[in-house]
Amino acid sequence: MGEEFIQSKELQILEAAEKEFLTKGYDGARTTSIAKAAGVTHAMLHYYFRTKEQLFERIIDKKMSEITPLLTYLFGNDKLPLAERIKEAVSVHFDFIVANPELPKFLINEVLPNKERFVVLKSKIDKVLHQFNNLQKEVDEAALRGEVEQFNIINLFQTILSLNIFSSVMPLFMENIFGEKDFTSKDFLAARKAENIETIMRRIKKI
Repeated sequence: MGEEFIQSKELQILEAAEKEFLTKGYDGARTTSIAKAAGVTHAMLHYYFRTKEQLFERIIDKKMSEITPLLTYLFGNDKLPLAERIKEAVSVHFDFIVANPELPKFLINEVLPNKERFVVLKSKIDKVLHQFNNLQKEVDEAALRGEVEQFNIINLFQTILSLNIFSSVMPLFMENIFGEKDFTSKDFLAARKAENIETIMRRIKKI
């Protein structure tokens, strides 16, 4: 089999597996369903990925490879002012969560309670999380110069996660409360994103 053919089939399987795992969870996911959705035989699926666990780990690896660059918006470009980097981080993270609405629930229900799966997740995040100490030092120095309010970067990080994730995972709940309003429309999400950014910027900027 040619290299392009192999890569194409692997991609089809991974795309089908991601949808299966994120919507049904690890226990509910079926390799037969994944194979059918990917347009391959069950035997071919096992040719590329020997076990369900191996396929699951590839999905975690893929999602972490997408999440990690989001953190680099905070750390990677020291030529931009701290406040601008945080603003960009909120924006990019919001877009990522909207594009992956099942991911937070999947991580909470399927990864965090399982020690072995959590180790896989943590190994990916640890590569950048150690930089939070450096970022806190930068915050402290900026606060002394009067550029930003003093704040704890871990607390701010939790606030960003809370605002953005809630905006993505709670639309049905909000629609049931407020009626016909579409909480997943492009216009509403744009307004929600702007509101989240403003909330964070008000917290960190000197007024």
